[in-house]
Amino acid sequence: MSARTLVVVRHAKAGQVPGLLDTERPLTPSGERDARAAGEEIRRLAPELVLCSPSVRTRRTAELLGLDAPVEIERDIYEAYPDDLLGVLRRTDDEIAAVVLVGHNPGVHELVVALTDARLDGFPPCAYAVIELDVPSWEHLAPGTGRLARMSRP
Repeated sequence: MSARTLVVVRHAKAGQVPGLLDTERPLTPSGERDARAAGEEIRRLAPELVLCSPSVRTRRTAELLGLDAPVEIERDIYEAYPDDLLGVLRRTDDEIAAVVLVGHNPGVHELVVALTDARLDGFPPCAYAVIELDVPSWEHLAPGTGRLARMSRP
């Protein structure tokens, strides 16, 4: 069985702009700094694919991570529950060993808890969890199949 790694990232801090749609909210300057810093650490894991919500704040977070991997915009990540996120991840090509998912709370927090049974005291903007998965293929991803290897908060 090949080792698989999933990095679950909550988008960096976004501003509240009156009159702007939720999907259009931009990152704050501190959010941009946090995303760049997270990218320095996540790059060491050599992810091969980034799955990202279509919102402005998630796409900018993914861009600032600066990963040498293709970014696929997945509509199903926006306003997703853990089951929705599992569905997106299960479609990943089995040749890919390491994936980054950039999404939103509460879905990303609940996904990490579901996969790892870890007790997390919150999942703030730009937090990320590195999960080692014990599955033969992405389609076998299910609650309890992961181990929380690392949790990082800005």
